[in-house]
Amino acid sequence: MEGKAIDYVINEQIREKEVRVIGVEGNQIGVIDIKQALELADQAGMDLVCVSPNAKPPVCKIIDYGKFRYEISRKEKEAKKRQKIVEIKEVRLSPNIDDNDLNTKINQARKFLEKGNRVKVTLRFRGRELAYVNQSKPILDGFAEKLAEVSVVEKPAKFEGRSMTMFLAAKSSK
Repeated sequence: MEGKAIDYVINEQIREKEVRVIGVEGNQIGVIDIKQALELADQAGMDLVCVSPNAKPPVCKIIDYGKFRYEISRKEKEAKKRQKIVEIKEVRLSPNIDDNDLNTKINQARKFLEKGNRVKVTLRFRGRELAYVNQSKPILDGFAEKLAEVSVVEKPAKFEGRSMTMFLAAKSSK
């Protein structure tokens, strides 16, 4: 999503008759005619940038537009860097899973949860296994129970098509 920065109206592009002007040092000059404001910006060797076009009258600052755009892009990059992207990891089980295999899958899910990801636990049914859907729900319940210290059940087990799914989320450390 590059190019998300707002395009500001600058210098002669400003179509208002009067604007509220903020000077180079951040001091408020007041509400003045647009021609006067453009002259002030030109004398300072800067640009007149409309920072709040919806205000009455619009607010304009006398600043270096190139530097202003650079600062905004730097802030956006910094904010993007701090963002935590949560992925959904999937763990697949079968109704006749052995205890050791189940423990391996639980450890795998624990690692995902400790990294802060969400986990989708899928119990897939094949052929005749569909006749034993009711006996298979305790497998998912036990799975969630063994991960209770590191996770919370976000969506309980639900039967959809040929599989039963449940979502787990990492407990927030507060």
